[in-house]
Amino acid sequence: MDRLGKSNRIRSANALRPRGGFGAPAVPGRKIKDVTSKSIKTQDTFAENLEQTQESAQQPTVVPRSDLNVVHHLAQKLMTELEKVSDGDMVGEIVETALKLLRDQTNRADIKLINKSLKELRYAMKVFAPYREVRKVSIFGSARTPEAHDDYKAAAKFGKAMANDGWMVITGAGGGIMAAGHGGAGAEPSFGLAIRLPFEQATNPHIANDPKLINFKYFFTRKLMFVRSSHAIALFPGGFGTMDEGFEVLTLVQTGKSVPMPIVYIDPPGGDFWPSWQKFVDKQLLNRGLIGHDDLRLYKITDNIDEAVREVTHFYSNYHSVRYIKDDLILRLHRKPTEQQLDEINRKFKDICVKGEFRVTGPLHAERDEPSLAHLHRLVFQFNKRDHGRLRILIDHLNDLPE
Repeated sequence: MDRLGKSNRIRSANALRPRGGFGAPAVPGRKIKDVTSKSIKTQDTFAENLEQTQESAQQPTVVPRSDLNVVHHLAQKLMTELEKVSDGDMVGEIVETALKLLRDQTNRADIKLINKSLKELRYAMKVFAPYREVRKVSIFGSARTPEAHDDYKAAAKFGKAMANDGWMVITGAGGGIMAAGHGGAGAEPSFGLAIRLPFEQATNPHIANDPKLINFKYFFTRKLMFVRSSHAIALFPGGFGTMDEGFEVLTLVQTGKSVPMPIVYIDPPGGDFWPSWQKFVDKQLLNRGLIGHDDLRLYKITDNIDEAVREVTHFYSNYHSVRYIKDDLILRLHRKPTEQQLDEINRKFKDICVKGEFRVTGPLHAERDEPSLAHLHRLVFQFNKRDHGRLRILIDHLNDLPE
């Protein structure tokens, strides 16, 4: 994904939307009941908007097996037909899993949770789908930050700089830092992932009524879309929510449950919010041995917007993406390391290679499902799947290789 000036790739993605907007039937002539942004914004009661945080005392749904004979017969016919369709096997598994809810002592509240979660994820993925090839940065921070505050101004400046560099911006669609990020970037390169709360969360005017605004009932589905759709994370000063989002992303990257990505904590010039947070990390986490020194390389703290932007964009200056194939980790690169550079990599990073050596290859056979990446070079090795701080250091090393 080469960086383009703001617009070309985003406009190309806009052109991929189905005619009539995201709610239009995907196949001409076929009427499909769809979940549009209007129906996602259901007029839920206060109780419906509260996320289910404990098991319900409702009685379980008990359906006699004999009552499901016809259902199972029709489902089997459906899954047989689905196997003839591309990816239909996976959709069939979803159908099969859903039917098992009728036999598993679940109650209606359990089924509602699963139903709503699946609907939210399906719709969100549909909205993001046309923009897969565009780099995106998620911006987190307080919803309470006033427009005149230096934190707000810094977030707006960062959002504008990232959009000017060809990136799209994702925020929680609310006020404060979220509004600043969208205001700086503008509506065209912005996504809003809103959460329905009984207080404090009104959609900011920069993303309101935009087809790239998605409303969520559940925090967990919303956070999943934030992380899986982002290529970078930027955090500005905030409260419990910002702390939660920051620590969750760090946990996912540290454990390898998320791909490597730049994570940058941003203060306004002279700000001390994140340096104060770092003192806590050093004293209570690092000094107690609860994290390692290399884990500190997973993120950067800065009070300089230009430095923050460079932290994000430089991460992808040579490194492109990563994929596991069996025991091998494949780092895709824009530039092929020379033999001398490869020797240096084998010396410096042999501690994270559990077997054999680092080797440079072309695309592997298992990557034939991603033909658009065939032009990239590969650095392949058996990663120990533990030292993700060291993996980040390797990626920084690759990005710093002379052209």
